[in-house]
Amino acid sequence: MTFEEISAEDFREFAKNSPYKSFMQTPEIARYREDNGWTVYYLAAKHGAEIEAATMLVAKPYFLGKSLFIAPGGPLLDLEDQPLTEYFIKSLKKYLKSHNGYELHISPYYEIIERDRHGDPVENGFDHKNALKNLKNLGFIEVKDASQPKYMYALDLKGKTADELMADFKSNTRGHIRKAEKMGVTVRELAKNELNIFKEITESTSKRREFEDKPLKYYEEMYDLFVPRKEALFLVAEADGIPMSAAMFMLYGDEVVYLFSGSDEKYMKDYNAQYELQWHMIKYAAEKKFKRYNFYGIHGLPDDNHPDGVYEFKKGFGGQVLEYAGTWELPIDLKFYQAKKFLKKLKNRGK
Repeated sequence: MTFEEISAEDFREFAKNSPYKSFMQTPEIARYREDNGWTVYYLAAKHGAEIEAATMLVAKPYFLGKSLFIAPGGPLLDLEDQPLTEYFIKSLKKYLKSHNGYELHISPYYEIIERDRHGDPVENGFDHKNALKNLKNLGFIEVKDASQPKYMYALDLKGKTADELMADFKSNTRGHIRKAEKMGVTVRELAKNELNIFKEITESTSKRREFEDKPLKYYEEMYDLFVPRKEALFLVAEADGIPMSAAMFMLYGDEVVYLFSGSDEKYMKDYNAQYELQWHMIKYAAEKKFKRYNFYGIHGLPDDNHPDGVYEFKKGFGGQVLEYAGTWELPIDLKFYQAKKFLKKLKNRGK
C-alpha cells in the first residue's frame, strides 16, 4: 500500500462512491476554505491504482508558525478496519509532521450506534464502537465542545412515498402543515440576489435564540459553489408576499441535509410556515429518490428532564436519532500541542 497526494478530481470520484461521504468532504468546501486563507490537501492510501481511503484536509498556521490541520467530515475510510485505519492515520501523521503540523482534527461522517426516534439503541441494530476504540489506540482524544454535531436526526426515505412519510408524522405536525396550507403559505427557491431575505430571517433567529449566524458573504459563496451543481437549495416560505421562514439545504450523495434556517417569530404560531417549508422539502427529497432527509444537529441524546425544542420539532416528522463518531484531535507535535493547551488554559482562567 502507498500513501500519496491525489488530485481534486480523483478525490471527488472516490468520495462519490464512499459510504462515508459528506458535503463537507468536497472540492467545493475546499475551495471555500482556500478562498478564506486555508491551504488544501487531498491525500489517499492506495492499493496499486485503487484508492482504499482518502481525505480532504485544510491547514492554516495558528500557533508559533505551526499549522492546525482539519479534515471536515472526514476522513473517508472504514474506521472499524483496524489495519487500514492504522496505516492511514500513521501515514497521515508522518505527512503532517513533514508539513509543519502540530495538531489534526477529524470529524468522520461515520455512524456508531443505531438508535430509534427516542435516542434508545435499536435492538439487534448496528454497533460500531470498535471504530472509536481504534481512534483512541492511535492517540486521538475526543473533543467534547466541538461545533460539528455528534448527534443528528434523520428521516429514512427509502422506498416511501410522500403520503407514507406523512402518515408517520405526529398528528400535531400534520395539523400544523394543514394550517399553513390553509393560511396560503407557499414555498419557493431564492435566487442569489434574494439571499438578503434569507439572511434577515436567519439573523433575527440567531439573536432570538442566542447563536452566531453566518455572514451574508458565506451564504453567497456557498450558493456560488453548490447551487450551480444542484447540490444546494435556498428556500423561503411566505404568505401574502411576506417571507416567514427560510432554510438552506444541501443535496449531496444519497441525502438532503437541512443545514441552516430561521423563522420570523411574528408569524410562527399563526402561519406555521416552518412546517410547510419542511414538508415541501421532504416531498421533494422523496420524489427525487434521495434515501435520507437529514434534519442535522440536535443537542445530544434526548433527555426527558431537559426538553429540547429543536429535537421535538424534528421528531414530529418521524425518523430516528443518528449518533456519529464526533470530533477528535490528534497531537502531531506533542510539545507544541501541550504548549497550546497550556496557553489556552491560562487564557480561559483570565476570563
